[in-house]
Amino acid sequence: MTMDRTSAQYDIEKKSLIAAYVLWFFLGYVGAHRFYLGRPLSGFIMLALSGVTLLLTLVTFGVLSFLWFIPGLWWLIDALLIPGMAAGTNSRIADRIFRR
Repeated sequence: MTMDRTSAQYDIEKKSLIAAYVLWFFLGYVGAHRFYLGRPLSGFIMLALSGVTLLLTLVTFGVLSFLWFIPGLWWLIDALLIPGMAAGTNSRIADRIFRR
């Protein structure tokens, strides 16, 4: 594969920091940004945690709504972690593409 072709492939596959933050802002409680950045396990855990919290809030008529603090805190911490997650994912993509 030529250098131009591998560089183009990297540009196609690399993850955008802006896209990650947009997903985090609008769908962060369900882990969409983590799925996008190649972290499906933690994305699924975040999705399940939010689902369980929603279910408990609905079943208890809001009595357990304070539980939203847990996924909310995770969501806020992820705002600081996204640049590192994106850099790690892009590094793995580059390693895979340029080592061919």
